[in-house]
Order: sequence, then C-alpha cells, then structure tokens
Amino acid sequence: MELMQPLDAAFLLAESREHPMHVGALMLFEPPADAGPEYVREIYEQMINDVNYHPTYLKRPVSPIGNVSTWAWAQDEEIDVDYHVRRVAMPTPGRIRELLSAVSRWHGTLLDRHRPLWEVHVIEGLADGRFAIYLKIHHALMDGVSALRHIERHLSVDPAARDCPPLWSRRDTAAQKGRKDQSAQAAPTSPLRTLLDSGAKVAAGLADIADVVRIGRMALVDDDLVLPGSAPKTMFNVPIGGARRFAAQSWDLKRINAIRQAAGVSVNDVVLAMCSGALRTYLLEHDGLPEESLNAFVPISTRTPDKADAGGNAVGVILCRLGTHLADPKERLDVISASTGSGKNLYRSVGTYSGLAWTLASVSPMLAASLPGVAAISPRSFNVIVSNVPGPRQTMYWNGAKLTGMYPVSVVTEGQALNITLTNNDDKLDFGVIGCRRSVPHLQRILTHLETALRELEAAYS
Repeated sequence: MELMQPLDAAFLLAESREHPMHVGALMLFEPPADAGPEYVREIYEQMINDVNYHPTYLKRPVSPIGNVSTWAWAQDEEIDVDYHVRRVAMPTPGRIRELLSAVSRWHGTLLDRHRPLWEVHVIEGLADGRFAIYLKIHHALMDGVSALRHIERHLSVDPAARDCPPLWSRRDTAAQKGRKDQSAQAAPTSPLRTLLDSGAKVAAGLADIADVVRIGRMALVDDDLVLPGSAPKTMFNVPIGGARRFAAQSWDLKRINAIRQAAGVSVNDVVLAMCSGALRTYLLEHDGLPEESLNAFVPISTRTPDKADAGGNAVGVILCRLGTHLADPKERLDVISASTGSGKNLYRSVGTYSGLAWTLASVSPMLAASLPGVAAISPRSFNVIVSNVPGPRQTMYWNGAKLTGMYPVSVVTEGQALNITLTNNDDKLDFGVIGCRRSVPHLQRILTHLETALRELEAAYS
C-alpha cells in the first residue's frame, strides 16, 4: 500500500458526479501508406495483448482507515483489459464534429474507483481516413505535464519504427523490477507515519518566516502580483452540471513566435493574450464582461529534472491578470506579461514548501467549491484555467502512423466552468477547450474568437 501525496488525494476528495477529476488527450493519427482496411482492428488487438503494464496503470484508490477517506493506493496484479481499452467507430459521416461530440460525452463520465483509474478508446470510422485514440486518466495519478511526457515516450520520431508499445505499457522492465524488489525488502512504513512526515514538511514551509515576509512584501509593493481571492464574478464562475462540451483546433506556431519576437515576451504570454481577446469577445456577446480584468489560473511545472518521469502532481500556480477590460490588444499583452513575470518571481524567491503553500492558497477555493454553498460565497482567485503543457517539438509516429493532432482534454469544476489547455505538437499548438455544457453555451465559438484575437495581435505588431 502506498500513501497518496496530499494534492493527489485532494483531486479524489473534490470529485463528484458533476465534477469528474480526470484529464485526457485526444490524439489523431494518419495511418501509414501500407495500412490495409483492417489496420485499426489489428493495432487494437496488438494493444490489448500487451500486458506489461506501467505501475501507474495498476493503481487503485483504497481507504486504509475504514471509510474515513481515500488516502492510499493499492497495486492490482492484473486488470480487465477489455474494460479499460475499447474499440469504437464514429457514426456517419465521420466528421471531426462527431468525434468531438463523442469525446465530450466520454469525458463527462466518472472513472470506476474499484478499478485502476484510466480508459483508452481506439476510434475508427473518420471520413478523412485517420483514426484516433482518446485516453483519460485520473488527475490523482498524473498531472498534465507527466501525462503528456508519458504519451510522448510511447511515440517515435522514426516513421519506420513498429515497436511502439501501447500507452499503458512500460519498456524498462528490468529497472522497474529492480525497484520493486528493493521496495519489497525495505522496512514497511505505516500510513499514519508517512502522513505525519508529509504534513510536517508542509508545516515547515508554512512556518518559514523569511518566505512569509518575502511574500508579504511582494504583495504590498508589486501591483502586478495577483493575489488569491481577487477575481470578479463571470458567467464561468457558477455551479456546473456533469455534461461537457469539447472543442479543439490547431494553430501554426510560427504565427505565435512572430508576435513573441516583436513584443519581446514569451510564447505563453502570447497564448494568454489570444485567450484574453477571445474571452473578452465571448463575454461581450453574452453581455457578461465585467469592468475588472479576469484572472487566469496558469499552472507551471515545479517538477525537477530528476523527477521528469514520475507520476502524481508537481505543479505550481500563477494567477495571471488577463486585461480583458482593455480593448487594445497591445495593452492586454503588456498587462499579461507583467503579471506572469511577477508570479514567476514569487516562485523563484521562496522555498519548495512555501511555494506549495501558495499554490494551495490559490487553488483551495476551487477544491472546496464542491461543498454545498461554498461556490456562491467563497472569494474567487481566478475565472478560467489556461494551461500550456509541453509536448513533442518534432513530427512523431506510433507504429508508422503519423501523429497529426494531440488535443488536451482537461478538468472543469464547480465555479470554474471553462478550461483552455494546449500543447505544442511539432510546428503547431493544439488547443483543447472544454466547458460545462449548460453554463458555457456555444463553446465552439471560442475557437473562432481565438483566431480573431491572434489576427488582432498580428496586426498590432506588424
């Protein structure tokens, strides 16, 4: 039995029927030139015959102390692969619209906590001849960064390679076996002892007076630092239902880089400016734009290089002022760049556990919002989640099939009805936009507004 990290356990604690807490990815593949009519069936059968499971895909949540809460992982020895891996076909005419509609439904359903918390759908029947793979895995098992890196390790840069394993498989069998044997010989640690040790570390970070003073000083003198509890209310910050709507689109990275170079900012700043312009237009359409700027929740990875392949969650949070109250795209980008700069400076100036304490202070209203009545009365730290997850920077293949799209499918929660997550894929940025089906009407229009916002930025810096 393995005790969960506190943040991992929080994702399970915050979950309900209306608030599934899994993340996912929709991957589109172009079959190799020599693929026959039974290609997708053949690769599906090849996948389910691989039972060399990565340990993360064998973890099942358990309650070590009665039914008080779920704080630990049990490791299953085998799984029902036909349950976890499903072959499906799109209805005619097999457009991307039908595919996104299916992903919207699948992403709105809970994972079974009596089994390891993941599913894979192998999808055929697309009109353009491509096939798709949709993976969903619980946020308690992997954050977005580790999930995308895990996927990337199962792909190849070689179009001729035919030894790429399925997503749940592991290749480093000998190394994993060695770690398992070593773990089995180690003296067991009680769940209570481990919990107390973890709590002591976080408490030590909270009690670091130097960091507390440093954060307090920054809050007083840095007007660009966005503090928890400072976001206005919008139509996105409402109670949500369980149904989802998902939309996806790709943009040429060269366009974003041209603006980045002209403005002297980061790629992520330009992405946030695209989102700012799109949300401003969308809210104006719905007569819902507040006078104050919206704040965005911008996750940043705090994972060290030696932990790059680890599961679980290692994220910090920057609260970014989006400048949605400003009509000028240049002014919005200036506000965003200053805000993200202050947020990064905060993490650079404090210790690891003080950074964790800041993260928990920023996300606690979201995690607590599932409790009855909390969303209506708690202060909002942010209005929308915008996450840029590193992905492959070159053309990738899976057993000869070319990866043409990799769209993140993320989480929305009570009081946070919209999430925009993107990743780089070769020379593109692939955006996945997900929202509560009821609270964010005509969500697909946000894609149109993202393009409009990008064109405005191009015109401003041309």
